[in-house]
Amino acid sequence: MSEYTPDTIPNKRPLSMQLDVGRFEPATAEEKAQHDIMRESTTFFRDGMRRLFKNPLAVMSIIALALLLITIFVAPLIVPYGYSEVIKVDGKRDRSITNLHPMSFSQMEQEKIAAGEYVFPHIFGTDELGRDYFIRVVFGARVSLAVGFFASIIVLVIGLFYGSISGYVGGKTDIIMMRIVDIIYSLPDTLMVILLSVVLQQVLGDSLTGTVLATLGNNMISMFIVFGLLYWVGMARLVRGQILSIKNNEYVLAARALGANAGRIIRKHILPNCMSVIFISTALQIPSAIFTESFLSFIGLGVQAPMPSLGSLANLARGGMQIFPYKMLFPALGICLIVLSFNLLGDGLRDAFDPKLRR
Repeated sequence: MSEYTPDTIPNKRPLSMQLDVGRFEPATAEEKAQHDIMRESTTFFRDGMRRLFKNPLAVMSIIALALLLITIFVAPLIVPYGYSEVIKVDGKRDRSITNLHPMSFSQMEQEKIAAGEYVFPHIFGTDELGRDYFIRVVFGARVSLAVGFFASIIVLVIGLFYGSISGYVGGKTDIIMMRIVDIIYSLPDTLMVILLSVVLQQVLGDSLTGTVLATLGNNMISMFIVFGLLYWVGMARLVRGQILSIKNNEYVLAARALGANAGRIIRKHILPNCMSVIFISTALQIPSAIFTESFLSFIGLGVQAPMPSLGSLANLARGGMQIFPYKMLFPALGICLIVLSFNLLGDGLRDAFDPKLRR
């Protein structure tokens, strides 16, 4: 069938209700090509990640965290010292190896170097007991990151479960559950850690000796219990607010009319539509937990010696800060780098995945 040309387009009849085709012009080849160019299909996650990697601060934070993770996992394989090992030279205790400055050697190590032997350098120096400070900072960062990740998982699981029930059921159940949240908000977390540490010390005693939990100590165990008891309330309130704004939408009412139970509606229809906000809040919970652990370790309520954390290292360096300021500088910079990177990453995730912030 041949295309119409301006000369072959029929005129509109006087009494016809049809459109006057004479007012239209055939599309040019360029205009037709514009309709063929369509946006590539994508998913919500892929679109959010594309926006995230366009944020320079978020990309810098991802690179910093990736380098930090590589360092804390690769460094113990390269550095021949242990975090609790008092360094000895040829099996002998070297009294001059304590409180060394960064990239320096003791007298016995210098003698070995002069004899042509290789001695691995002390990158951050040594502490007052003659332990390599670099590997202690590395293990301290590993402990702090592990606390942050596990605490965020605990907060996510408990807060997601509690907030989903409260927001979806509503009514008196919601009122009672939210009053429990208000009561928990009023409990001081530091005091709870102290009380639980004392109670666990009395109850458990030496029963943890020889187990994995013994390396953590009662203080760390009580800290995780406090995270599970107190820190989930913010997540619960966030999830509840999201569900209250979503549960009356048409697709939820349609699923309910089709006979879907409450668990399936929450799992399949409600939570996926507020998962971006939950994901962002979880990412921001990690630096909060790391800062809490560092603060508690700084006041002596963190990991049990000789296991280091960044907060406990900063506390130990406080006494000799005027003579050895670098001992305070390294763990403090580690805390600042981790917390700042996660905060910038959380802000980038919020800008990328929150639909309300999209332009």
